[in-house]
Amino acid sequence: MVNNSKTEKLRLDKYLWSIRLFKTRSAAATACDSGKVKLNDTAVKAARTVNVGDEYEVKTEVKRWRIRVTALLHTRLKHEEAIKYYADITPPDELERIAYQAASFHTGKRPSKIGRPTKKERRDLDEFYDKG
Repeated sequence: MVNNSKTEKLRLDKYLWSIRLFKTRSAAATACDSGKVKLNDTAVKAARTVNVGDEYEVKTEVKRWRIRVTALLHTRLKHEEAIKYYADITPPDELERIAYQAASFHTGKRPSKIGRPTKKERRDLDEFYDKG
């Protein structure tokens, strides 16, 4: 019997990258090595083998994820496909915190058509007042 290790073993950093929790595999590896990925409240390294049924707590810049591995994914797929390989079991209080942060987030860019007039609007105003 031939042991096909590619289908049986998958590194944690590669899995987190392939399910699109991190933009790059090196970012996933850095998060693992800095203690932002935990299995049973214990920090795990990037080289750890992922198994179906494992539950990980993953801190990203945006969200503190709780995921359960439902299947192994060796390659990066589009988001609609990738979400089929894990179950998001993030607690509701974390989701509420994210929603609150999103509601209070301000980019500093002013809304369109509010505030100072554009160049065109300014020319139109000047033309209007000059004729009056």
